Amino acid sequence: MARQLRAEQTRATIITAAADLFDRHGYESTSLSDIVEHAQVTKGALYFHFAAKEDLAHAIMELQARAWHEVTKELDGRGYSSLESLIRITFGIARLSVEGPIPRAGLRLATGGVAVRPPLKHPFTEWRDMATRRLLGAIKEADVHPDVDVEAVAHSLVSFFVGTRVVGRSLEPVARQPRRLAEMWHVMIRGLVPVPRRARYLSLAARLEREIRTV
Repeated sequence: MARQLRAEQTRATIITAAADLFDRHGYESTSLSDIVEHAQVTKGALYFHFAAKEDLAHAIMELQARAWHEVTKELDGRGYSSLESLIRITFGIARLSVEGPIPRAGLRLATGGVAVRPPLKHPFTEWRDMATRRLLGAIKEADVHPDVDVEAVAHSLVSFFVGTRVVGRSLEPVARQPRRLAEMWHVMIRGLVPVPRRARYLSLAARLEREIRTV
């Protein structure tokens, strides 16, 4: 049992070290030797858990997917409106990115041309589908204008959300991401939500940003 626990801890250490380097330097610019040095493990320990760098990347993307599925599942059980759920999910993902390197690395890997192995789905496809479902729900709940092109909005929302991190990675610390996300939602809400309902959602976005900044 103790040996198994040590093996699990070593595997987690390697994944975290790889995620940190992938996030900061990119997949192609990070070697297995870099990961061994950063994780402070032997090459034998790394190869015991991962046969190739691609296997490490896939493990990180699996963990990222699991984390955002947990965020979505938790919020789905709270009875929020469709639009509030969508806004909260995006801030939940942003919180994960601020708190640890694995979600950040997963996002960078998804934008860096690393292949996603089945049965894992590409995160952007999943996020777009999730946004589409909630936008359709928001239209039924009269929180979004009925004449919007839902597929176009969902695609634009995911592009906007991913873009805030891609651009910010080179220009500002990750701690700035909640502010950029709040700015994104202020733009989106003003374009999507009928005037009588805007104040509620603008206030929500501002509050969720503050909650992340104070953690």
